[in-house]
Amino acid sequence: MGARSLASDRQDGRPGKEPIVETPKAIGAGPWVTFAGCVLVVVVLYAAQAVLVPVALASLLTFVLGPPVTYLERWLGRVPAVLVTVALVFAVLGLAGWGVWREMSGLAQELPSYRANIKQKIAEVRGAGRGGSVEKIQETIHDIKTEMEKSDTPRGSEGRPLVVESQQVSGLWGFPPWMGPLVGPLSTAGLVVIMVVFMLLERRDLRDRVIGLIGRGHLAVTTRAFDEASSRVSRQLLMQSLVNLVFGVGVFVGLLIIDVPHALLWGVLASCLRFIPYVGPAVAAGAPLFVSLASSSGWSQPLWVLGLFLVLELFTNLALETVLYAGVAGVSQVALLVAVAFWTWLWGPVGLLLATPLTVCMVVLGKHVPGLEFVGILMTASPPPSADAAYYQRLLARDQSGASDLIDLHQKSNPPDSVYDALLLPALNYAERDRIEGRLSAEEETAVFDATRDLAADAFAWSQPARAGEGSDSEPTPVALPRLSGLACPANGVADELALHMLDQLLAGTAVSLEISSSQRMSSDILALMRKKGYPFLCIADLPPSVPSKTRYLVKKLATSLPDVPILVGRWAPPGLADERHAALIEAGASHVASTLLETREHLLELALVSAQTAAKG
Repeated sequence: MGARSLASDRQDGRPGKEPIVETPKAIGAGPWVTFAGCVLVVVVLYAAQAVLVPVALASLLTFVLGPPVTYLERWLGRVPAVLVTVALVFAVLGLAGWGVWREMSGLAQELPSYRANIKQKIAEVRGAGRGGSVEKIQETIHDIKTEMEKSDTPRGSEGRPLVVESQQVSGLWGFPPWMGPLVGPLSTAGLVVIMVVFMLLERRDLRDRVIGLIGRGHLAVTTRAFDEASSRVSRQLLMQSLVNLVFGVGVFVGLLIIDVPHALLWGVLASCLRFIPYVGPAVAAGAPLFVSLASSSGWSQPLWVLGLFLVLELFTNLALETVLYAGVAGVSQVALLVAVAFWTWLWGPVGLLLATPLTVCMVVLGKHVPGLEFVGILMTASPPPSADAAYYQRLLARDQSGASDLIDLHQKSNPPDSVYDALLLPALNYAERDRIEGRLSAEEETAVFDATRDLAADAFAWSQPARAGEGSDSEPTPVALPRLSGLACPANGVADELALHMLDQLLAGTAVSLEISSSQRMSSDILALMRKKGYPFLCIADLPPSVPSKTRYLVKKLATSLPDVPILVGRWAPPGLADERHAALIEAGASHVASTLLETREHLLELALVSAQTAAKG
């Protein structure tokens, strides 16, 4: 085999094949295709809401009722377990709705008796605003209302108002007309009940069918996505139900102590309305506040009601939700607010109720489905990016000042030498990875390398005073180490060469130094140089994610020709990109393979110490 150049282009993990480069046309069309697809999905969701809303409600209830049905199947069988669970749940919901309706009917009958208190409070408010702007506004509104009533009243030829007598008209199939508005919600509710029954009966078959449809070739990923979505939604709804129950009980007990009429009604409504994110508690507080204003003779009771809701909301938000299900949904607060606004605009009140579960499912899809990673990045409640990712982002944005600030911050709170492995070197790995995968152009990669070269020099200058201070306090070295200068070769290109310069900076002030060779040298040239100058060691830099095939060839050739010369290989990378397959390089003849620059420095200092001890004995 002839001599090979170490500067040849890197392969993307497929030896013998040229790297795939996307054309500008294909790159530019991607975002527009994604945008058009998102618009199409929104249009379909809005146009088909009559079908999709019942399906979404039924799917949500299936998620919630799945665990109890699975438990009951062991004792009753599949069909009886589903029927018992569904009948019990909807019977409880029906009884709760009937009880709320009765309480509201009783409240409607009692409202006329509160007329005197309402007039008294209105008079007090008017008295407070008498002579001011409030009274003028009220008078203006009253005059406009009077004129509108006069103009809207139909009159006969003699100027007297016309009296229109309505006749009772029977509804469709003999049903009273007032039932017309209820037909739509009742039919939707019936459809949801039927769909829940059949989804629970066929939930395993439906799950297998969906996984087989959208998970063809990705069964493991799709299964994990389904399991995580069901687990998150079920747990989030269970914990939220528990918190809302505690909130409702607190409202009931508090209003009962304050002596607000129909405290049980307000407790039930508060517990139900709190399922609506952010808006629910405020709406739940409005009704008992109004009733307390109407029923009480003073102003103390409404103030107590307002204080009760504020205290309970703070307690549930800061204590119960933090302890029971903080982070279960995995959605950031800002993303959840945007999702609530979107689903409410799309599907109305039902979308407001379904906003949180649907958003949780979107976050799970963004985590597991290729191409939807941006959804997870935008909406997830994961912690901010790591320091090395933030540093790399600054370089991509051409924000060299921001990157320098991150370096300074790291060196102030960590050992100065650790900045190379923590921030500077990972940027080279990430740039190389993104270029191989077609996400970074050659020009952008060069910009990252140039900025890293300047920042590495600044980091080295900043760390010199700290190193001098550490050296003054340390004990003197027991063995006087002679100078040990070795040859350093970049395996592929600029990134490897930059990494070697970082290693040389880390070795400053020690007995070891590096003579960095050009990346254009062939393996035969390196062998001839080693023999000519008699270097005591060779260090080869080959940064992941490149495959180490060329480095393995060079190590094998040099180890055969120079068996007594230590060969160190640097596969330096952050943990996410680290290459743990060192066995092949060791078998080829490498004396040491390191994953960090500091590890390589320590090994070189050990070589210098061994060399000094050997020379002293000789």
